[in-house]
Amino acid sequence: MRAAGRGERGTTIPMNPSVDPKTAALLVMDFQTAVVEMFATDKEARLARTAALIEGARKAGMRVVYVVVGFRAGYPEVNPSNQVFGPIRASGRFVEGSAGTEVHAALSPKPGDVVVTKHRVSAFAGTDLEMVLRANGIDTLVLTGLATSGVVLSTVRHAADADYRLVVVEDCCGDRDDDVHRTLMEKVFPRQATVVRSAELVAALGSAK
Repeated sequence: MRAAGRGERGTTIPMNPSVDPKTAALLVMDFQTAVVEMFATDKEARLARTAALIEGARKAGMRVVYVVVGFRAGYPEVNPSNQVFGPIRASGRFVEGSAGTEVHAALSPKPGDVVVTKHRVSAFAGTDLEMVLRANGIDTLVLTGLATSGVVLSTVRHAADADYRLVVVEDCCGDRDDDVHRTLMEKVFPRQATVVRSAELVAALGSAK
């Protein structure tokens, strides 16, 4: 890994990021139709960048894991007092198989990809993600997702404590609060992860083949 440079918005990013596709997994988190629609700005560009990253990961032989939020009918997984998920339970949204819960069509899973369903913010909380990663010898996670202050932050914290090597793809994440996104990418995530841009990582994966 070469010395770090500065991104367009001041984000610290490495030059020529190095990831071994054989021991890495790309996590595509909460890119569901209903979630994507909550992000009015940069939506199409973010989807295009993420689609290119997914394709690059597949070509390099990297495991692609989709993480989606979903609940059984009646929401047996949700305590009504939960400040995040209680309102979702009351609204009737995100029941498994209902409109809006599917992965956005621009990023649809393909045969061989893994889909993990979660009931909390973190991709790890109450899911079999850890089992899938360990079974496949994964020690490096490449993180994309919506929102930066939600699933990405929670998953970074858990994965760092579990001793995974972490790469966060800054322009394949998004938050409705740009200042929060920028603060996390510039000041918080670099303490536990390498923060990169998608084009650099796609190029690195291409040269790794």
